[in-house]
Amino acid sequence: MKELVILSGKGGTGKTSLTAEFAAISNSRVLCDADVDAADLHLLMAPEIKLRADFKGGGLAFINQDKCIECRECIELCKFDAISDDFIVSEIDCEGCGVCVDLCPEKAIEFPIQTCGEWYISETRFGPMAHAILGIAQENSGKLVALVRQEARKLAEKKGMNLILTDGPPGVGCPVIASIGGATAILIVTEPTVSGIHDMKRAIELAAHFKVPAMVCVNKYDLNPDQAKNIENLVEKQNLTFLGNIPFDPVFTKSMVQGKTIVEYEKDSSTLQVIKNIWEKIMGSHEMNSIN
Repeated sequence: MKELVILSGKGGTGKTSLTAEFAAISNSRVLCDADVDAADLHLLMAPEIKLRADFKGGGLAFINQDKCIECRECIELCKFDAISDDFIVSEIDCEGCGVCVDLCPEKAIEFPIQTCGEWYISETRFGPMAHAILGIAQENSGKLVALVRQEARKLAEKKGMNLILTDGPPGVGCPVIASIGGATAILIVTEPTVSGIHDMKRAIELAAHFKVPAMVCVNKYDLNPDQAKNIENLVEKQNLTFLGNIPFDPVFTKSMVQGKTIVEYEKDSSTLQVIKNIWEKIMGSHEMNSIN
């Protein structure tokens, strides 16, 4: 079983759109939306939810007023100023570190585990999908990403599928780290801008640190061909695989408005042929060529 994780280093590069196109092109795969903080792959996949479950993350401090002797030890200990002078814990400010719970002399502070979001197993027109949504202002997105990927692997094993397509989170933080551990390869989708190049470099460094092979493609390359060429040269200097350039094309937006992929919306699109070529290069790469 192989897993291809599509990353971007920053939001807005077209990572999710490209994941959806790959889902429409490929065979024998499970879809996984690991961008739990801002999940949107479901908008194109229109999943039919088969299983819904709560995700329980970290704890939230709660002061039992019957046991509290108002010694103010917890107020002094809290580095986040989450406890008021009348010994009420702010749900917004509490970071769930548990220091007040451990060091309260009267053991008056409880630490119930919170429901932070939901995760789902669904069916889509392109196959099974594991996805999730983290609650507003909730923490532990890294744990939820790991859970969703685990469920995607279970799905693949159950269905006898040999490929997992994972739409990863943007950036290089905890959720991204949780999305690439154990992956077969990473596809970094970037754009020909200064910020796009900067964040692509960070994603490449992250992949190298965790020893996960990385490939790169440029979306909307014709908005700045010179920068696109700079990206290609940079990638090749680092001995990584450069897969190609995708042009800026309104067909992406037009198809998304209809809730469709380009494969479904405009089969004769020249941009679709570019995407198919990139997919063939991925499947022919050293890291992924064992997939039938």
